[in-house]
Amino acid sequence: MTLSAHAGKLSIVIDDFGYRPVEENKVLQMPTAISVAVLPNAPHARAMATKAHQGGREVLIHLPMAPLSKQPLEKDTLTPEMSSAEIERIIREASSKVPYAVGLNNHMGSKMTSSLPGMQKVMQVLNHYNYYFLDSMTIGNSQSIPAAQGTNVKVLKRRVFLDDSQNEAAIRTQFTRAVKLAQRDGYAIAIGHPHPTTVRVLQQMLPSLPADITLVRPSQLLNEPLHHGSTSSPAKNLPLPDSRFRAPGVCKAGKPLPPVPQSYAVELVSGSIAQSQLVKSLKLLF
Repeated sequence: MTLSAHAGKLSIVIDDFGYRPVEENKVLQMPTAISVAVLPNAPHARAMATKAHQGGREVLIHLPMAPLSKQPLEKDTLTPEMSSAEIERIIREASSKVPYAVGLNNHMGSKMTSSLPGMQKVMQVLNHYNYYFLDSMTIGNSQSIPAAQGTNVKVLKRRVFLDDSQNEAAIRTQFTRAVKLAQRDGYAIAIGHPHPTTVRVLQQMLPSLPADITLVRPSQLLNEPLHHGSTSSPAKNLPLPDSRFRAPGVCKAGKPLPPVPQSYAVELVSGSIAQSQLVKSLKLLF
């Protein structure tokens, strides 16, 4: 594929806002196109969402959704078994706790997002709000796009996780990969977290972005092709570049202030991989 003559659009979203004000304030010193996703029940949720908005940033609700692995969950974590009324209550309360939000993305959620009935209930609720849904793609067979069919909810998909590993070199590699995907495909969405290493890499690498890369907010990608589950070419909505390069990433829990233990991250990834039809198919091929 030849590179487009137009600038590649790169959107960066920093998840888990509301727990680490020191690191989050450093993110808020970065270019305003970098967006933030706020956990509704975090102690600093309202304050950080307000500060981000006042600084000209796009704010998302970072809504906890059930993962496949067993672990402590955030309060009001969505599960496939919940009634539509319960999901509506949780999203309504999240909206009040995260002011100025224009979108919503999932915190963890491999169990929830891979459930078509569960995600259909979410999309039916979101249809009453003016939110887009950014799928964090914590599992390869997410049902967000088919679930949004018949609603007015627009769906975007994460292409790169910057910091599955909190090793600085690994984060640099992922940042470079996000840039290359944006150059190749015209756009890419990368998700990171307010870890000190992630913040440091972004501080170092953002000033030297290639001239053909433009930082954009996620909402600026809503009218790009292949984002809305077009029936004319549904296969192109799958995150194929991610699938070829690496296993689905994991949105790590925001509650613990210390770095996430490696065993915890491995548990999350293995849970997602074990249930992914995409991975199962790849095993058969090899």
